[in-house]
Amino acid sequence: MTDRLFVPQEYRQPQAKPAGAELAQRPSAGITQPAHLGLAMKRRNPVGVWLGLPLITSGIYTYVWYYKIHREMAEFDRRRVVPVAGPMLVLLFLSWTIVAPLVSLYNTGNRIANAQRAAGLRPTCSAGIGLLLCFVFGLVSLYYQSELNKIADSYGAPAGTEVPLRG
Repeated sequence: MTDRLFVPQEYRQPQAKPAGAELAQRPSAGITQPAHLGLAMKRRNPVGVWLGLPLITSGIYTYVWYYKIHREMAEFDRRRVVPVAGPMLVLLFLSWTIVAPLVSLYNTGNRIANAQRAAGLRPTCSAGIGLLLCFVFGLVSLYYQSELNKIADSYGAPAGTEVPLRG
């Protein structure tokens, strides 16, 4: 029964390798393999994320978008631990505390900057600016999505395609 469960590679017990297995796994001389791969992010219309879809869905899309960008950042750079559902749940259930959502939004800006570094870009996303824009017509989603689009544009690959991490 346990052999049917999915166990990530990093949690599996090391297996004894047959003699010569290391030679078979080495890349050919002169060919460089990318050190890390991630999944490309989806490019979204920042105005649609900020105004259009939240108006159509009575604000529900904001939570969906927040969940999706965290999932995409987690799949993009697997070297970093990026919480997926937690930040969205903070916005949904702890918005009455005022401080918890602000901390979540600030941390999201830092995660976007880290994703920009992993894409080999100069990090232009500022968590502080994102936090301030939260108070100006809720422009934080427009700003964060435009910063995420820089990552998607740097690869030009369809969402979900494996891309090499550069930074």
